[in-house]
Amino acid sequence: MTLAIEETQAKAAILAEALPYIQRFSGTRILVKVGGELFDDGEAAKSLAYDLGFLRTVGIDVVLVHGGGPQITRAMQRFGKEAIFIEGQRKTDAETLELTAMVLLGDINRRLVSLLNSTGTKAIGLSGADDNMLIVEQRDPELGFVGAVKNINTAPIKSLLSSGYVPVIAGLGVDQSGQLYNVNADSAAGKIAVAIGAEKFVLLTNVPGLYENFEDKGSLISEIDLAGLIRLLSTGKVSQGMIPKIEAILTAVKAGIPRAHILDGRVRHALLLEVFTKEGVGTMVRGAEGKQ
Repeated sequence: MTLAIEETQAKAAILAEALPYIQRFSGTRILVKVGGELFDDGEAAKSLAYDLGFLRTVGIDVVLVHGGGPQITRAMQRFGKEAIFIEGQRKTDAETLELTAMVLLGDINRRLVSLLNSTGTKAIGLSGADDNMLIVEQRDPELGFVGAVKNINTAPIKSLLSSGYVPVIAGLGVDQSGQLYNVNADSAAGKIAVAIGAEKFVLLTNVPGLYENFEDKGSLISEIDLAGLIRLLSTGKVSQGMIPKIEAILTAVKAGIPRAHILDGRVRHALLLEVFTKEGVGTMVRGAEGKQ
């Protein structure tokens, strides 16, 4: 048997392994949240675009929510502003809010939509402020213009999904008076996942997953249930940036999302590996109904 035939058979075996997962998840919805740190890696962003296109091709509805933390921080630095975080939430005054909207909508959202369209996947960019999608209240006066999501209008999301588009949503929202707010993208993603009845909630980050102790790289957790996640959060060993992600997962899983995942978005095709292989990658959080 030639090497070429062996390689072809290996590719066929990969497709065969994916078949039961395609059958299982076709017709369902998956919410993917991607962090801004991945946009500094062009190959990782391109890999994500192809993964999302594959999901759409096999009949899975995809909603993409994105952040832009590193890019917002750099924009603030250019204007001589210091980025201040309180329990993972960015303190946002009026000028920071303006910079946040500029970065999220004028840069990252546009780039993501363009990248998806270039791979043949139909995508439309929007924010939680469009059509009052995310109605928020001020989270904490100390944080300034940071909103906590109180209500979600799913109509624009479902309309785009039914038309074959991937909605690409930036983490902004409005209050009842129309005032714009910065919304933590992890928190928004978890609540949107619940509102649209997602089968999976996936957070793509720049770390391999959750750790029992972040300082010990050998303590990576491959699978954990809700009680274990609550215990982990209570240990105080979770990094500040991971707190909003865990809280978002808790919100989603408690509300009935079967499975949530934290994956290393730097790994090429991490999303496909998680959805369509037995082993998966990263950390899986099982809900009450969740199972591999």
